[in-house]
Amino acid sequence: MGDLGEQGILEAILPLLDSAQASLGPGDDAGALRVSGNEVLVSVDTLVENQDFRLLWPSGLEHNAYDIGWKSIAQNVSDINAMGGRATGAVISLSLPKSTSLEWVMDFSRGVAEAIAELGAKELTILGGDLGKSQEISVTTTVLGECAHGKVLRSGVRAGDRVAVAGRVGAAGAGLSVLEHEHDNESWSRAVRRLVQTQCRPVPPLESGPRAAEAGATAMMDLSDGLIRDAGRMAKASHVNLELESSALQDFALRLEAASELTGTDPMSWVLYGGEDFGLLAAFPDGVEIPGEFTVIGVAKPANGRRAVVKVDGKVAKPETGFDHFG
Repeated sequence: MGDLGEQGILEAILPLLDSAQASLGPGDDAGALRVSGNEVLVSVDTLVENQDFRLLWPSGLEHNAYDIGWKSIAQNVSDINAMGGRATGAVISLSLPKSTSLEWVMDFSRGVAEAIAELGAKELTILGGDLGKSQEISVTTTVLGECAHGKVLRSGVRAGDRVAVAGRVGAAGAGLSVLEHEHDNESWSRAVRRLVQTQCRPVPPLESGPRAAEAGATAMMDLSDGLIRDAGRMAKASHVNLELESSALQDFALRLEAASELTGTDPMSWVLYGGEDFGLLAAFPDGVEIPGEFTVIGVAKPANGRRAVVKVDGKVAKPETGFDHFG
C-alpha cells in the first residue's frame, strides 16, 4: 500500500466495483444514487486514531472527543457542499477500545450535534449507525444529500473559466504543523490557537456550494488534500490546465504568519499543499457573476492534448505533494 499510494490503490480497485445503479459513481466528492426519479448524493469518510488525529499531540495538546465528533460531520458535509448540494442525513460507525469512557462518547456526540447546528447544516438528520470494539478509535461517517440546482462535478471546467476558492486555504495545514511541533502549547498566542482550531474543528463554507451552483459554476470540489493536489484532480478530470497566480494567494499566506514564526515554515507551502481546510475550489465561466466570498486565483487554459497540469506563476507545480493516506 505504501508503494502504490492512495491514487494507485483507487485506480486498482475502482474498476472492480460495480456502480451501474448509481447515476454518478466514484470519482467526485460524492456519488449520486437515483431514487424514485430524484438523486441522492452520498459521501463517506473515516477518521482513525494516529492516522487522522492523535489523542496527545507532540505539542502536548490533548485532542478532545468533541472535536473528533465535530470534524466527522464537517468533512462529510463538505463533500456534499462541493457538489452544490445540502446534507440531509447521516449514519455514523464508531469503533472504540473497551477502555474508552462513557464521558468520551458523550463528548463526541455533543461535537456531532453542535457541528450540525453551528455549521448551518439545518436539514441534516442522524439516521443511525454502528458501534463496535476495536484496538483504536475509528469513526466512519456516511452523509446523504440532495441538490436543488443539479450536481456540479469536478470535470466541467472549460478553457477560459476563472478558477476561484472560498473558505480558508492553508490554515488547517498550519494548525497541523503547530500540533506536530514540539513546543509547549501553553505559550501559544491567540492567533496560533485559532489555526490549531481550524485543524481540529474545521468550518466548511456550507452556503457557498449551493450559491456557486446557482451562479453557474462549471466545476467544483472541496479542498481536503491541499490546493495543488486537488486542483490537479480537477485539471485531470476536465482535461485542462489550471494556471494559478501566487499573488492572488498572498492574503491567505499572511494569515498564517503566527504559525510560520513558531515552526519556521514558509506559509505559502501550507496554502499550496496543506489539506483539510474543506473550503471550495470552483470554476466559473467568464461573464458570470461570482459569489462575493470566492477569491479568483487563476484561469483554465487548454491542455493542448498533453497531460493536464496545474501551474503556479507559469511553472508546473509538483503533483506528488499534498496529503496522501499512503504517501
